[in-house]
Amino acid sequence: MIDIVILLISFAIILIGAKVFTNSIEWLGRKLHLGDGAVGSIFAAVGTAMPETLVPVVAILGGGRDSGGHDVGIGAILGAPFMLATLAMFVTGIAAVIKRRNNSPMLVDPGIIKRDMTFFMMVYAVAILASFLPGPEFKIVVAIALVFAYVIYAYRTIKSSMGEDNDGNELKPLFLAYKKKSPHLVLVLVQIALALCVIIGGATLFVEKIQIITIALGVPVLILSLIITPVATELPEKFNSIIWTSQGKDTLALGNISGAMVFQSSVIPAIGILLTDWVLEPLALYSAGLALVAAVFQYMGLRSKNGLRPAHLLFGGLFYSCFIVVVITGIL
Repeated sequence: MIDIVILLISFAIILIGAKVFTNSIEWLGRKLHLGDGAVGSIFAAVGTAMPETLVPVVAILGGGRDSGGHDVGIGAILGAPFMLATLAMFVTGIAAVIKRRNNSPMLVDPGIIKRDMTFFMMVYAVAILASFLPGPEFKIVVAIALVFAYVIYAYRTIKSSMGEDNDGNELKPLFLAYKKKSPHLVLVLVQIALALCVIIGGATLFVEKIQIITIALGVPVLILSLIITPVATELPEKFNSIIWTSQGKDTLALGNISGAMVFQSSVIPAIGILLTDWVLEPLALYSAGLALVAAVFQYMGLRSKNGLRPAHLLFGGLFYSCFIVVVITGIL
């Protein structure tokens, strides 16, 4: 019983941290004169994705190949983009439906999200295809190319957003300077750091307790490792997208997810390619394929004359369900 209570408390901590983070990251964009594209796709995406990036690195470096550390690391690397492209989109779609009470088009800048999706599909496909390369020297070249591709993406995103003050968007006062109309940049950075600490602490406690509860309930270890744990580690930090969607800031909400997808499909796979044999098992390839198909589906929605609608995001749940069915049935 105590574990369930602590689980609920940790969930509340994550929500509070996400609220503070979204407030401070918006002020960071205002202070740096950047638009929603850079704020959502770079600062928010990388900031909230950082905790998950440590999981594969620790697993690979801390556990040898014989102990299964490499397998855990590769699974964590591929699990992040998959969760973002499917389940995170699904949850954001639900938030959009609740906000609008209909299936009206998302209020997004299609150019920003299409750019994110295009980069994701390109770099992630390259990262997956690297698994089939014959020698390590070829894979090293791919790893370097993936990092270089992300640098180009970040540069283009920030450059295109420079000068967009967004002064027309009313921002709530910074929590650390509630009575000031224009808080100092140092206070904004301090609040970002504090919010990330709260989110990381709450997410760590959340993961710990959900593992204890599921094991106590007799949930198979396979399901725990492939489904429950990745969901617990990926989704909490994406509550920022839910908050932004509820506020009608859809570009920030989707950019938070799509930007993280680019980061998690380029820089992090590059680490896996350099530190492991990078030979992917059928189930890993299947999850990667589903992530790419889900991204293509959202991209087509962005190109549609009717615009991207919440229903497009809800289809992410269908792709995720396909993965769960395969895991449970053991087809692969």
